[in-house]
Amino acid sequence: MSNASERTGRIQLLSDTLAKAKSEDRAALVAYLPAGFPTVDGAIEAVKAVLAGGADVVEIGLPHSDPVLDGAIIQTADDIALRGGVKIADVLRTVREAHEATGAPILVMTYWNPIDRYGVERFTAELAEAGGAGCILPDLPVQESALWREHAEKHGLATVFVVAPSSKDERLATITAAGSGFVYAASLMGVTGTRESVGNQAQDLVRRTRATTELPVCVGLGVSNAVQAKEVAGFADGVIVGSAFVKLLLDAPDEAAGLAAVRALAGELAAGVRRS
Repeated sequence: MSNASERTGRIQLLSDTLAKAKSEDRAALVAYLPAGFPTVDGAIEAVKAVLAGGADVVEIGLPHSDPVLDGAIIQTADDIALRGGVKIADVLRTVREAHEATGAPILVMTYWNPIDRYGVERFTAELAEAGGAGCILPDLPVQESALWREHAEKHGLATVFVVAPSSKDERLATITAAGSGFVYAASLMGVTGTRESVGNQAQDLVRRTRATTELPVCVGLGVSNAVQAKEVAGFADGVIVGSAFVKLLLDAPDEAAGLAAVRALAGELAAGVRRS
């Protein structure tokens, strides 16, 4: 690994993958799975399974003891991973093995505190070296992100920021100007409200976000089936699905059944994001 080019992150691969989906007149399917759940090796197999099923991009969650933006399903999986002793080294191994096995762009989704403690320079260098495409940082304020962005850029990693329906237009422009790779548009409707109203809110957020940036806009709003994926694909560049995959793994009687289930769901969702 002494060759410098091999230590460069895969932001270009991420951009190319999203552009390829667009050229095929479809949204990209982005899957989220936490590292270390049900085990470190089990998580790596689950990532391979969703990619084999049809996901284009995978976000690996870095389990956190206080995942404020995640719902109960992901919190449960994080808790299992943390009790199993998952470390940042395991997260990086998950990225490396998943990327090497599939060639797909793999991101890490993490709260800021673990990276801050680990060291920004060290984390970005090791993530790039593992073949990672970048990071989604849901709780890092843009105005405090200069150090992270400097190192991410140096190592060829995307910095994906999260925007929400509550974000004002001026704020959206600030966030999207600082980000790279894509923009993560989150619906903060939670579990209440009808799906239709969530969809309308997300559609409006995508429209307002696109007015500020050329970056692809990917939506995560509790999409769990092909019908919802098709709806979101009608207005977004990517559809992000997490809890639905994690729930299948939680509910599976054994690991083989869990892998078969997530692969099958990825296939259904991949059909859903094709607009025609």
